[in-house]
Amino acid sequence: MGLLVNGEWHDQWYDTKSANGEFIREDAQYRHWITADGRAGETGDAGFIAEANRYHLYVSLACPWAHRTLIFRELKQLQDMVSISVVHPDMLDKGWTFETNFYGSTGDDLYQSQYAYEIYTRDNNHYSGRVTVPILWDKKQQRIVNNESSDIIRMFNSAFNHLTNNHDDYYPKALQNEIDEINNTVYHAINNGVYRAGFATTPKAYEQAVRKLFSALDDINHTLAIQRYLIGNTLTEADWRLFTTLVRFDAVYVGHFKCNIKRIADYQYLSEYLRDLYQHENIKNTVNIEQIKRHYYYSHDMINPTRIIPVGPLLDLDKPHSRVTANN
Repeated sequence: MGLLVNGEWHDQWYDTKSANGEFIREDAQYRHWITADGRAGETGDAGFIAEANRYHLYVSLACPWAHRTLIFRELKQLQDMVSISVVHPDMLDKGWTFETNFYGSTGDDLYQSQYAYEIYTRDNNHYSGRVTVPILWDKKQQRIVNNESSDIIRMFNSAFNHLTNNHDDYYPKALQNEIDEINNTVYHAINNGVYRAGFATTPKAYEQAVRKLFSALDDINHTLAIQRYLIGNTLTEADWRLFTTLVRFDAVYVGHFKCNIKRIADYQYLSEYLRDLYQHENIKNTVNIEQIKRHYYYSHDMINPTRIIPVGPLLDLDKPHSRVTANN
């Protein structure tokens, strides 16, 4: 995971030494907003109007943050509205690449770029910052709209409804405060918690992160014992934000990131909940376990210097579940 400094690529990992061994994630820099009428959105930044075939999404099938946007593209029936390019799972000395020699990787359909950082410099040839996915690109203005996944899924949730006639709402107004509160806990303890454990470079930083992670998983397992989703029987964005970490957990985070106090398979309710979400219409099509394992175990040679990709584990995500109603 390198970065650009004034438009020049640098192969530079995160600085954990100055943070006492802790991994600290940097904030996304592009926070523009797409709305139905083109007015400024939630960030208050410049607005972009929702139009069919105007926007392009650059993603990694391995990345949990990018995975969120693919899920909402499916849920909101935006497949014909928003085109996509998929990077290669290997993130090496040049960062994400557009190589196509791995199943599911498409190359850059718009510009035939070699590296993802070229998309950032195409927008701003003096850009400084991490080169991350997802990247939501405006084909009309030739610029980046947004590279923050939590923003992108909110845009997908509502901005294109008048074009798709899909009015399913995963961020309903009446539940927004509750969703935001859950998202905050899940992000810090779980979504980013696995990275804080896996990228920690001191025992203290690792142990603090991993204990906070499993405390949160224990709490959610208890919640799911009495209700189907994180908020009663209502499926919301909070569930999908958690899902992308859970679906990677046993295959990657248990071994590669040393998050091994338990597996998700060891939790009665979390494991059924994971299968419930995975089996939701078309969601399994967004999950590519081979790309996921390849990315983490091959790219992070500071953690796995042999770059050997584990054969297992066997994941039976199609196994039937009994999560139909609350109090089941």
